[in-house]
Amino acid sequence: MISRRTFLGGAAAVAAAVPVGIAVTSWTGDAKAAAPAGLRLSAVNKTGVHADNELTMYIVGTDPAGNQAFVRADGSLQAVSASLNGANGFADLSIPFGTTITLPKMSGRVYFAAGAKLPFKVVNGTALQFPAGWVSSDPSFNVLHDWIEFTFNDAGMFCNTTMVDMFSMPMAIQLSGKAVQTTGTLTAGGRAAILKTLSADPVFGKLVVDNGQRVMAPGHGIEAGLFPADFFDAFVDQVWRKYASTDLVVKTDTNTFTGRVSGDVLQFDKGVAPIKRPTTRDVLFCDGALAAPNDGVTGPVAAIVAAGLNRGTLLANANQPATDPKSFYANAKPHLYAKAMHDNSVDGHAYGFAFDDVANFAAFIQDPAPSAMTVTLTPF
Repeated sequence: MISRRTFLGGAAAVAAAVPVGIAVTSWTGDAKAAAPAGLRLSAVNKTGVHADNELTMYIVGTDPAGNQAFVRADGSLQAVSASLNGANGFADLSIPFGTTITLPKMSGRVYFAAGAKLPFKVVNGTALQFPAGWVSSDPSFNVLHDWIEFTFNDAGMFCNTTMVDMFSMPMAIQLSGKAVQTTGTLTAGGRAAILKTLSADPVFGKLVVDNGQRVMAPGHGIEAGLFPADFFDAFVDQVWRKYASTDLVVKTDTNTFTGRVSGDVLQFDKGVAPIKRPTTRDVLFCDGALAAPNDGVTGPVAAIVAAGLNRGTLLANANQPATDPKSFYANAKPHLYAKAMHDNSVDGHAYGFAFDDVANFAAFIQDPAPSAMTVTLTPF
């Protein structure tokens, strides 16, 4: 089954929202083990530009019952409440950098900030409003920050680095348990290379904001008026024309589906819901016409179609998902943001768009019996 994540998207910019972490998939190892009650979480500073005392950490998300909560420096999980908001209207949920936490079972994000604390806010009594660093009016915009996402439950630890909303601080995750795994590490000079590549492009360069402090994902660039809302339209039109007379074959983990375009709709067999012609925004957010429900049928097919559009493989290859990374981003107008993330990753894995986990190209790792997780803020 393809693992898929649910993201905050633009909601955090205008309303309270909470990350629900990542979709949990079954462990594929050769033995079963119960996840421990707590997991040792530590952070390491190898930025080369920020001292430890300039950094803060935040652990926020939902508890096993679905309540919005945060973790204190002593490792306790506490529900959010309006009383957390200080005189400035924001809640200080910071944990001193270098503190080792026994992480309780929960789902959410681990944020890191440099130079200033990251503002959170409790609204409507029990809802936590998250930073939206891609929105210029958001109070977090001038704070250098980034995060990882995770779900820690009875099935184990499932975690990833992400660039789905933006990229700012390079970081890597090491997860120890039945195995020792690492993901998210950039190549030497990777952060600078990403910013340089995107800055040099007349279209994607507008996504690099605040003097290179971060680069926003192109979907959010559309919302900010910085990225063309029709960027993928011509490519989608070509794809739709091709599959009006050619079969599109999509193979999921459980079945193989055949589709043809009729009018504006891509129709598959075997119970897959019709997929309407997506807009550029739908492609970039993997939503709208490409929304993928957790039904085991339409969801996996929609995710694979979305990945093929983002990677630019859907026109050249009628058998999806395409699995040769050399064929990715080779179309006339490639998704340069996602490409730059992958090109500068040591293992070639990144979360440049929401369904980058199709064919296992996401910076995602999991373990059914985790003992420790270390997040390293890697060299800038």
